[in-house]
Amino acid sequence: MSKLRFSTAQQVFEAFPTAQQVIGTAPTTEPPLTFLRGLVAAGEHKDAIGFCAFVMPRRETVWWALQCVQRMQPAGTPPDPALKAAETWVRDPTDEARRTALALGEAGHHASLGTWVALAAGYSGGSMVSTHAVPCPPDLTAKTARIAVLTALGRVPERERDAALRNCVEACIRLVDDESGRTRA
Repeated sequence: MSKLRFSTAQQVFEAFPTAQQVIGTAPTTEPPLTFLRGLVAAGEHKDAIGFCAFVMPRRETVWWALQCVQRMQPAGTPPDPALKAAETWVRDPTDEARRTALALGEAGHHASLGTWVALAAGYSGGSMVSTHAVPCPPDLTAKTARIAVLTALGRVPERERDAALRNCVEACIRLVDDESGRTRA
């Protein structure tokens, strides 16, 4: 059984109208994973990454972005506290863990991949600020996860980029396709 809550790609775009701003390919009535594979086959890499970010539930989206970013980092990259905070939230999705990730994301530098993944976790629900209730828009996790993964892909040497992209898409598929019996958050 799939973890997807959408039966068609069109439903993803209907649930998240802002997806149309970052995914240039028009949605179809195909099943989401069929649509995703079609994006990859057509060479629409940015659209494929964007669709991955929007098609999954928020927790899986953060886990996916975290995995993608970590796999694309050069060997010897020092541990990033923001990535660790995002991972902590995925493993224990409490509001306290979410707020810790949000604080690290907000304090981080926009060039840091960990900043974007921590923001994705931080924007997964609850309030966007600590002083009063400001609900997180439902698309912010997808938007920030997309930024993290696309930025990481941009840092991969060009000769390795297609393989990295395919790894990211396959990670998305594994996270949402329970029938594969593979990796879960």
